Amino acid sequence: MFPFKTALNASTLFPFELDVIQQIEVTKQAGYDGIELWMRDIDSYLEIGGSIQTIQTALKKNDLELINAIAFFKWADEDQETREAAFKQAKEEMELLASIGCLSIAAPPFGEVESVTLDEMAQSFDRLVTLGRKIGVEPLLEFWGRSQQLSTLEQAQLVLEKLQVTNGKLLIDPFHMYVGGSNFANLQSLQATQIGIVHVNDYPSSPSKEEIEDADRVFPGEGMSDTFAIGNTLAEIGYKDYLSLELFITDYENKSALEVAQHGLNTLKKAYT
Repeated sequence: MFPFKTALNASTLFPFELDVIQQIEVTKQAGYDGIELWMRDIDSYLEIGGSIQTIQTALKKNDLELINAIAFFKWADEDQETREAAFKQAKEEMELLASIGCLSIAAPPFGEVESVTLDEMAQSFDRLVTLGRKIGVEPLLEFWGRSQQLSTLEQAQLVLEKLQVTNGKLLIDPFHMYVGGSNFANLQSLQATQIGIVHVNDYPSSPSKEEIEDADRVFPGEGMSDTFAIGNTLAEIGYKDYLSLELFITDYENKSALEVAQHGLNTLKKAYT
């Protein structure tokens, strides 16, 4: 029994250079329930004459939920002026996303964060969540395995515990858990309501953990990640929301975008059942 909803992160389709409307159409044709779009792709589409209404129409026509947007603003940067500029950017981007109907936005530790404490991160994320909720878009705290701060699930959990706002949510990614050295067993300590989205992917044994890059990610079940255990844990804690396939493979050889998306959905369902 597969208890989750499925989504496709548009990064998986990057080699095909599709615009956001094409990304939406391929995602629906492949059979997913939702999609994650990248802010840069939305901006590019609008810059060449596309409209918010056209994106809305494509989502509605294809009965596809825009579950999240991938954006990069330095909300936790050590420099105050940089942070203020980031919050201005975040406000503008979340207002645009809200007009499209996007549910959430990723908030990774982008910028200079080495000297930033987890207490300071919690204060900034508090501010970001408060702003996002007023606009109608939920920021999701994402940890990056290579980041100098906020690199593990454990650190992300500590940030959530320090928040003044209620019901802060995480974006979970097994690749970043592996690279950053997170304890996968600690997924069991989460409440389902603390998880906004789970990115799914897999990783090979080579290159090593120290050398592996985003482009080395592979489809779920085609690497060394214990996807069954992860899926089982998520189901046990009552998580029933989105698993979103996020890959950065640069060459799919002769496969079409639709074939890649369909293969991804098949591997996702098989690996996490």
